Amino acid sequence: MLFHGHGNKAISKATELTSACGGRLTIIPVPRYVTPGNARRVIGERSIVFLAVDNHRTRQCVNSRFRKLADGLLVSGGNDAIENGRDGTFGNVMVYERARGRDVTSPLTRFHPEIARPADKRPDQLGCALLAQSSPQRLFTNLAVASAMLGAFYAWLTGKLEYEEIFLNVASGRMQPVTRGAP
Repeated sequence: MLFHGHGNKAISKATELTSACGGRLTIIPVPRYVTPGNARRVIGERSIVFLAVDNHRTRQCVNSRFRKLADGLLVSGGNDAIENGRDGTFGNVMVYERARGRDVTSPLTRFHPEIARPADKRPDQLGCALLAQSSPQRLFTNLAVASAMLGAFYAWLTGKLEYEEIFLNVASGRMQPVTRGAP
């Protein structure tokens, strides 16, 4: 991730994006990790959250908070990193919507056991040495996932969202939307 200045990632990026939008968009940075203890304060009713985190435990935490909302939109994107024989070219985007206290699309945990029963820990549970370790990721994959997240949001915003999840692979040039039906 590229930054114009030093400091907390959330604050730096919010400042840059607000400036780039000429002040027409308000971005409120949350300079802390989302945990079960603060999720209620961080994610309120009618929130729209773009979740681009590197671990499943945080995805599970945010998903759990969304399950309690009457209304909200969660757009979660991720990639497979370059590890364990993977080449880092695969990514996915999941869209979880709640309206009037009901699931419009499936929670992140419904089709993803790695999120329902994560083997990892949230960043706030790791020591500095473990937190500094990370799997290499491909810039191309991250950009493709970010674009797919924005595309899903645009489709939702214009009432044209017809899928819950997109799988993509930048090496093969494939993007596959998946429609699963009402949960």
